[in-house]
Amino acid sequence: MRTLSLVPVLAYALATSACAHDPVADPQTTTTQSGDAPMQDDNPLVHESTLLYHAPDYDAIELAHFRPAFERGMQEHAAEIAAIASAEAAPTFENTLVAMERSGEIFQRTASVFFSLTGTISNDELRALEAQMAPLLSAHSDSITLNAELFARVEAVYEARDALEGEDKRLAEKTYERFVRAGAKLDEDQKAEIRAINSELSKLTTDFSQNLLAATTNNAVVVDDVAELAGLSESEIKGLAAAASAAGHEGKYLINLLNTTRQPILASLDNRALRQRVWEASASRGVEDNGPVLRRIVELRANKAALLGHPTWAAYVLEEQMAKTPDAVLKILDDLAPRAAAKAKREAEAIQKAIKKSGGKFELQPWDWAYYAEKVRAEKFDLDEAEIRAYFELDNVLQNGLFFTMEQLYGITFEERTDLPVYHEDVRTFEVFEADGTSLGLFYADYFAREGKRGGAWMNAIVGQTKLLGHKPVIVNVLNVPKPAEGEPALLTFSEATTMFHEMGHGVHGLFSDANYPSLAGTAVPRDYVEFPSQFEEDWLIDPLVIANVAKHYETGAPIPEELLTKLLASRKFNQGFDSLEYLGSALLDMEWHLIPKGAAIDDVQTFEDQALAKHGVNYGPVPPRYKSPYFAHTFAGGYSAGYYAYLWTEVLAADAFAFMGDNGGLTRANGDKFRELILSKGNTIDPMTQYVSYRGQEPTVDALLQRRGLVD
Repeated sequence: MRTLSLVPVLAYALATSACAHDPVADPQTTTTQSGDAPMQDDNPLVHESTLLYHAPDYDAIELAHFRPAFERGMQEHAAEIAAIASAEAAPTFENTLVAMERSGEIFQRTASVFFSLTGTISNDELRALEAQMAPLLSAHSDSITLNAELFARVEAVYEARDALEGEDKRLAEKTYERFVRAGAKLDEDQKAEIRAINSELSKLTTDFSQNLLAATTNNAVVVDDVAELAGLSESEIKGLAAAASAAGHEGKYLINLLNTTRQPILASLDNRALRQRVWEASASRGVEDNGPVLRRIVELRANKAALLGHPTWAAYVLEEQMAKTPDAVLKILDDLAPRAAAKAKREAEAIQKAIKKSGGKFELQPWDWAYYAEKVRAEKFDLDEAEIRAYFELDNVLQNGLFFTMEQLYGITFEERTDLPVYHEDVRTFEVFEADGTSLGLFYADYFAREGKRGGAWMNAIVGQTKLLGHKPVIVNVLNVPKPAEGEPALLTFSEATTMFHEMGHGVHGLFSDANYPSLAGTAVPRDYVEFPSQFEEDWLIDPLVIANVAKHYETGAPIPEELLTKLLASRKFNQGFDSLEYLGSALLDMEWHLIPKGAAIDDVQTFEDQALAKHGVNYGPVPPRYKSPYFAHTFAGGYSAGYYAYLWTEVLAADAFAFMGDNGGLTRANGDKFRELILSKGNTIDPMTQYVSYRGQEPTVDALLQRRGLVD
């Protein structure tokens, strides 16, 4: 559920490899040209797209275009930066900071397209190019942020910042902070160390991501006998057969893995041996290849933090987040852990009873939890997951749920466009319009899982909003819903429907951005704020007006029966002990890995995990962490190192804000417009807590969060 908005050039320069951005045409149709690279004048990445809002012309872009476009983009960007740094005129806001914001047009465009595709349609050629480019991009970023002449001009503007106002002053402060945090004040020997660390980290984080993608593909479970799939619907079995056929396993069935430890299919499979196979395939991913990689990443991050004057990587990262310190993060996690563990153990008791009732003579294991929890839920609430899914057909959820909600809250409408090229046939394109008919931007929906696509869900700004450059936003939301067999409906679980709303929260954060400068626009906010708008939007799915509009049977169009809906909504707090504990396990692992100081050696990943979980009281066998370290892409390949806690931190904001809006009229344009104006449009132009207080009237409390998670009686 993370956002992967490509940050503007300078911010991107600090974390090229840390952001698991995602690649150019469908790998099945992209041609790799041999011999000389395409002529620069024929390279579509070198020129601004003439399509609506500069949307990429995926039909024209080929794999062979990327490297020469990157090289030319970096060359031109370096020349622009050199001109700014060596200018004879005294440094001013305009000739230094604004000039920097305008620089790197080709580089930014190429990076945006490339990294918006590497996780959605990856193939061997794209992965090879990504690995080749990682150290080059790292070196390019260091050449900017460690440029002494350039920093002197940035510092001069910063020192005179009191003459600036509003967004201009914010830009001066954040740019200066960015340079200092990158090492601009270090001596030349220290800068050389930083460059070496950054170069190696860029390679290692790319290796981690690519190892994980390969392991996830290789660990997919092939099933020979359809009888083993008892418990699945006929449509689901057809989908597994289609997946097997697409992967070259004709006549068999393929269970692809999602990126979490828990696999949704475990809730349905009757065959316990197959459940164990699936769970172990998921939980064992990346151990051999990524264990050494992640240990070296942790070591390098600790070394870099020490160079920059911080005791740990966590202390370094959190300095610019809302939380500010590791102690603040650990307090909120450790305060919640005992409640979550206690509730999970109570849930386990009920599940063990269900096992015994069904004739099972075994102790509850991780691969049993979802299956028997579903039985407990079904008995407690008399629910059938297949019956529920029949009321959440994908297109209906999109059109009459998500788009309906966005119109009710913000007055925006979505008109499908079939005339704009896309990078895969499953991607749909929509132009977004304001209530007065003004065109706001473009929205791509890429919802189906496929080979070469990273697991999980995310948002990416392919073109970020900026008044300075005159760009309107081009946004994509990515999910991994299993694609049904040809002719079958795409029926969503309630969780998948909720995820669609979550990612649209990131989407409107990008679409409604109203900032002057690229580096302050859209989702370019602290990690422990960026998930706030997305988690806020989730709960609109259960608003009475929305659920009545969307929950209709895919065959008959009949609304979901009131009794079934009541039970569904009541069941939302079911299994929250498990959900909370598996999340906390990962969040605490992330913190513990990044609280390791320079010089501390970690010999064994599993031993470290076990000790870290035990330390915080979240080492409960039947509930493993949502992500074990070797496939914890958020922290070892994405932008969430020492930041996975952010989902809980921002859920405090989201639950508090949603409750506040509910107390003041709920789903209305007035409420939506206020949230848009004070939160969604601001990007990082105003301090995040200042934004929140301006909207809410006070800082948030945890009361609504505890209610939302069902952790209070």
